[in-house]
Amino acid sequence: MNILITGADGFIGRALVARLLSGVGPDGLSEPHPHLTLLDQRFSATPADPRLRLVSGDVSDHAVLAEALSDGVDCVFHLASIPSGAAESSFDLGKRANLEATAGLLEQLRRQKTPARVVFASTIGVYGVPLPQLIDEQTPPQPTMSYGAHKLIGEILVADYSRRGFIDGRSLRLPGIVARPPQASGMLSAFMSDLIRALSAGRAFTCPVSPDGMAWWMSRSCVVENLLHAAALSSQQAHRRRVYLLPVLHASMADVVSAIAKVHGAEVLSRVTYQPNAALQAQFASLPPLNCPASLEAGFRHDGTLEALVQRALDGP
Repeated sequence: MNILITGADGFIGRALVARLLSGVGPDGLSEPHPHLTLLDQRFSATPADPRLRLVSGDVSDHAVLAEALSDGVDCVFHLASIPSGAAESSFDLGKRANLEATAGLLEQLRRQKTPARVVFASTIGVYGVPLPQLIDEQTPPQPTMSYGAHKLIGEILVADYSRRGFIDGRSLRLPGIVARPPQASGMLSAFMSDLIRALSAGRAFTCPVSPDGMAWWMSRSCVVENLLHAAALSSQQAHRRRVYLLPVLHASMADVVSAIAKVHGAEVLSRVTYQPNAALQAQFASLPPLNCPASLEAGFRHDGTLEALVQRALDGP
């Protein structure tokens, strides 16, 4: 099986690559010798493995995409993007990386004789703010940031190219994924990762939203499992539903701090203070319950408990 991963050297991409190389995955993706083409702007520490082919360059560059697709692909995980904060501060950069790159990738995949399965990483940002009192699978998307708008357009393109038989696509609306590396990432929701990482390591943390601020939580291990599950869905399942809203843990900042204290000791509770930022609170910590029975029925899952989330959030690589 030939698999292409865009954004392969990113936070989620590295974990997905490691999981695929391990040979542990759902039916159809669990073979011990997959051929992985990894595409990213640049690569840091990548394992030397004969199953890997690295392509460095801009995902919006047609020549770079052509090189990445030169051997033909059976499955694509399209993870590459410019995150919300960076896309908002630089409209042209966000449009090129999040919208034009997706359109260019789909157009090149269209030329393949056999349609590839495409898993597109979308975002809960398609809903915008303010949010209704409940999000479910019928809630209309109304993005209020460029990042969410570009991802919504990507979902529509994936569905339309699938309808025409050019690809076999499925889009996942990802929540906040924890715990991201501490370096600046351009993600406005990075404080969720910083909270878990700092308190788990015994450091103090000032949370920029209130203790009762409600958010949607998922570990990197869990999102990798859901990405693989999406790729393993049959064509018949994907035809019935092209966009999936992932199940999440819906919890307050105080709930997550308490879970960290259960895992790492009660002294955690004395190391956190709160200085709410109204804009961050509105965008990332005023989230309502999320109801997605169709996704649960299709086999998508959350981390189970907050304690499990905390433990899995710091899993490598």
